[in-house]
Amino acid sequence: MVAVYELPVTVVAADIDANGHMNNAVYFRHLQDAAVAHWYAVFPEERAAPTAGWVIRRHEIDYRRPALEGDRLLVRTWLGEASAATWERFTRIVRPADGQVIAEARTVYVLIDPASGRPRRISSEWKARFPAPPSETVP
Repeated sequence: MVAVYELPVTVVAADIDANGHMNNAVYFRHLQDAAVAHWYAVFPEERAAPTAGWVIRRHEIDYRRPALEGDRLLVRTWLGEASAATWERFTRIVRPADGQVIAEARTVYVLIDPASGRPRRISSEWKARFPAPPSETVP
């Protein structure tokens, strides 16, 4: 069980926009990459034979500080509340070198059946495999 998943990333030249900092689209790529990696860390069997699919219903992101080329960042993600077919996910991107929070995000995912594409219920067994994160993590 992994309550908080951490994905290290480095800002590369291709991530930089015309303003000289990491492009907004790159932030969303990191959010998704961390979410997928967290899912497979808890459910490795889903990689070989997926029984579920996830679609995004909502993204909210607060940009706190710019990320620059060469910055090494840590993308930390954890799950929040789950309802019948939705699950809330939080992500915080930090720069460990100075401890600065670069961005914070909240995403709402909908669980879908991969065959039909229709929403399906999140099982209590799945919910139980994700323990609550440490209280200092929650925004």
